[in-house]
Amino acid sequence: MQVGVAGRIKALDFMFENSPVKVIANRNCPEIKLAGLTVGPFEEGNEYEVPYWVARELEKFGVVRFRSEELLDAAKLYKIHWKERVQTAAQISELPKDFYPKLRRYLMGLKDETARHLEKMREYEKARQLALDILNLRLRKIVSLASAPAQTEQILKNLTAEERLLYEQIYRLINKWETHLLEYEGGEE
Repeated sequence: MQVGVAGRIKALDFMFENSPVKVIANRNCPEIKLAGLTVGPFEEGNEYEVPYWVARELEKFGVVRFRSEELLDAAKLYKIHWKERVQTAAQISELPKDFYPKLRRYLMGLKDETARHLEKMREYEKARQLALDILNLRLRKIVSLASAPAQTEQILKNLTAEERLLYEQIYRLINKWETHLLEYEGGEE
């Protein structure tokens, strides 16, 4: 059974949810047992590494906070956007680790805030527009790379796992299309 792009992106997101992140304890907290997993004890001010999903749950209860470098925010999004815009069409800048899962969570968080604070709508719309612009800038570069002869790993190293999936799909499709145009001998496929 072949897994589609959506299924592969879900798998990457699942891996992100279970990847370790650094958090800082907001308060002392005894050891916590969760479905076969034990975390803590936590001592206020100390740094710990826990799976992302655990950190999110602990954050809800005020036990920990994410280190700022673990999260995406407006300032980081603006910087990424600027960097992507100044690159030439043949250059793809390196994105922060786990950019797309963090971007989805950042946008979802802003959208959730708009339900409670209407003034956040403008911030959400601006962030979403920046995100779409980054996606479109990178998409054009990926399509350009995929329509050229096979790329070296050096050129592809700045693609995220999600972008690599897209690149591979487009590359295969373009090659198949070119082959059929140049070698077509009639008949059905």
